[in-house]
Amino acid sequence: MYQLYIANKNYSSWSLRPWVLLSQLGISFEEHIVPFNTGSNWEQFRSFSPSGKVPCLVDDETVIWDSLAITEYLAESYPEVWPDSREARAWARCASAEMHSGFNVLRNSCPMSVGVRVRPHQLSEPLITELARLSELWEQGLNLFGGPFLAGKKFTAVDAFFAPVAFRIQSYDLPVSSVAKAYAERLLNLQSMMEWEEEALKEVWREEGHEQDTLAVGMLLSDLRAE
Repeated sequence: MYQLYIANKNYSSWSLRPWVLLSQLGISFEEHIVPFNTGSNWEQFRSFSPSGKVPCLVDDETVIWDSLAITEYLAESYPEVWPDSREARAWARCASAEMHSGFNVLRNSCPMSVGVRVRPHQLSEPLITELARLSELWEQGLNLFGGPFLAGKKFTAVDAFFAPVAFRIQSYDLPVSSVAKAYAERLLNLQSMMEWEEEALKEVWREEGHEQDTLAVGMLLSDLRAE
């Protein structure tokens, strides 16, 4: 059985991607949570991940240590990871790669923190530009392939790659188009996403760096996490 190493569910957007993909597609795996420590996690994460980062998937003697690489590895055994049609697969891979390597302002300005609700002090022009691109990209996929998911009727890897953004939109009430907001809500209502959120809210781990980054964004309206 696959062994998936992840960090805190409240914070770790990168961990969410393979976790929700495996969960939503019904692919069996064992979860290993290794919480973030204050400062460097290099030595701790290096015990299972060559890069010293999460997520990391272990399949017997094979170790895959990047979310996009994990996705492609899974697709070799489970074709349903990507859409059926060649056109949809091409689009889905492009959109996933764009999320994997881009949207850096969104990542840095609005770190994932599932259990909080924050009113941002302000939205920078670069952030507004990225949110507009996000809305454009999501609307393109939904229009091209008919929805309700980005590449058609079925949840695939491209939806998993944008799952952390849905939590960010919820936490910071980010301005996206009505179509994009409806899609984000669709993701949040998936069984796997609700399970992740429920477990994130139960976590009592707090990592000072992540907490400070979140509070720097704006006014804390509520904290729904267990104390």
